[in-house]
Amino acid sequence: MTTSIIGFPRIGENRELKYQTEKYWRDEITEKELKDFAKDLRLKHWQLIKDAGIDGIPSNDFSFFDTTLDAAYLFDIIPENVKQINLSPLDRYFALARGYQGEEGDIKALPMKKWFNTNYHYLVPQFTKETQIKLTDTKIFDEYQEAKDNDINTRPVIIGPFTLLSLSEFHDVEPKDFVDDLVSAYQEVFEKLSKKGATWIQLDEPELVKDVTGANKELFENIYQKLLTNKAGLKVLIQTYFGDVRDVYSDLTTLPIDGIGLDFHEGRKTEELVESGFPDDKVLFAGVVNGKNIWRNHYEETTDLLKRLPVKNLVISTSCSLLHVPYSVENEDFAPEIKQHFAFAKEKLTELDDLEVILNGNGQEAEIKNKQLFEKTRVKANPAVHERIDKLTADSFVRHPSLEERAVIQKQEFDLPLLPTTTIGSFPQTKEVKKTRAQFRHHEISQT
Repeated sequence: MTTSIIGFPRIGENRELKYQTEKYWRDEITEKELKDFAKDLRLKHWQLIKDAGIDGIPSNDFSFFDTTLDAAYLFDIIPENVKQINLSPLDRYFALARGYQGEEGDIKALPMKKWFNTNYHYLVPQFTKETQIKLTDTKIFDEYQEAKDNDINTRPVIIGPFTLLSLSEFHDVEPKDFVDDLVSAYQEVFEKLSKKGATWIQLDEPELVKDVTGANKELFENIYQKLLTNKAGLKVLIQTYFGDVRDVYSDLTTLPIDGIGLDFHEGRKTEELVESGFPDDKVLFAGVVNGKNIWRNHYEETTDLLKRLPVKNLVISTSCSLLHVPYSVENEDFAPEIKQHFAFAKEKLTELDDLEVILNGNGQEAEIKNKQLFEKTRVKANPAVHERIDKLTADSFVRHPSLEERAVIQKQEFDLPLLPTTTIGSFPQTKEVKKTRAQFRHHEISQT
């Protein structure tokens, strides 16, 4: 039995990546300085994961902005005007992520959408009649080689082709139009990684936890029937998260893949599916350490679950990437009695290692300590809150005064303009928007 994670926070222990990237955008550091910093940060994280005793270490989970954008950039799925702009490859990447207005032209950022049921967002790849899929970037190969040069054998990670197509937008074209070219590009990735010495590749397919029926299922089957005809000697892991794969479980277990990653936290039917049968020739990457919440894992419950699974080859893993939790509890200013209940990314690595040791029969100390923790009350009752709750009546849930009365009062008190708010977040700041706003501030145009 071994351990693995799906991904690790790339922002750094003290959000260093954010600050260095913003310095680059302000022209305070060079492109080389930013890239050198990112390289050092990746090595630090790989070494941390290795030192924590984790066996399956991912690479290419790092990103300057978004891994979906990274995949689109890898396969040249970018608008023609961005391809032609006279910028460095890194600046073209950032132009897609946040837009560009400067001497070289005017580029609008790609649309942004919510990443499944998280607070993370991804940039939406755009497919048009001009889109020609081909392998044009080297990030996934470079980062695998970086780790290898430091004696760390990693499992390269990339968003899977089904999820990539499912999350994209299509203009006058359809996803099926790109299947053959996309499959060829992924197979080229397989071949290049295999030549570099990689043994596994992780294809993230969270789209499989949605309703996969009809045309969607046909698309999934078409992609993988073609893709898996040439794995270039790699072992392929299809990794899912944020739910269960009830619509395609039987399809996954019969595909010629080597590993299946399943979420045992948000996947309501995951345990039931696995108990219905799991093939001996595949590895189950069991997502039993919650990658989305910040609480300690209950070892007794988790080990009982793992022992129940009728699986021959098992890897203990996270339910999703640890990207979705903070870096470490160590830097948090909590009282010890509160802090002991928290587990962020770094602590979840320890939990995985503890679970492996316990299941191998040598983790009595960790097991006892964890059991004692869960015998304590995690959140103490607050008498003042209970007192206020007891005093609630039906009238407590009616707002006074009425909406009509509040509108009159607010008009008298504040006399707000017709549009008193502005956008919060990433509103595209084009030349036209800036010019029009400036004209309004200078009273050159009316509000209308």
